[in-house]
Parts: sequence; C-alpha cells; structure tokens
Amino acid sequence: MTTLTPLAKFTIPVSAQVIELQQLDYEGGSMSLLRTRIREKSRFTVFDIDPQSARQWGEALLRWASEQPDNQTPSQEPV
Repeated sequence: MTTLTPLAKFTIPVSAQVIELQQLDYEGGSMSLLRTRIREKSRFTVFDIDPQSARQWGEALLRWASEQPDNQTPSQEPV
C-alpha cells in the first residue's frame, strides 16, 4: 500500500492550471518520491521523481525566478 501526503496545492493565475505536490511513500519504508499532479481543465499530467531530481528541478526553478523582475503577476501562495 502506498501513502500520499499532501505538500502543496496552488493555481497558476495565467493558465488556471492546478498544481499539487504530494509525498509518495511505498509500503515497507523504501525511498519517498515527489508526485507532481498538474490539472489543466479535464486533463491530468502526473509524474513521480526522486529526491535528487527534485533538488535539481527546484534549484533550476529558483535560479530562473530570481532572474525575473519583481513587477510580474505573483502566483498564489501554496496551501
């Protein structure tokens, strides 16, 4: 049995996509994965990534965001 733990949920203002982040734990205590679910109207994209890949992705997102001007439309805070 797997356990899903909600981590964050937010809506992208420009596209109205809903993004959910969840921790995915498999029975037996093996490695945890980060599940990303993106809902776009009735279409869902779901993928699971390992901690090292999540770190690389997160760092790339932070680098990009830090280079953007502050006057752009802010996204909603994670839930």
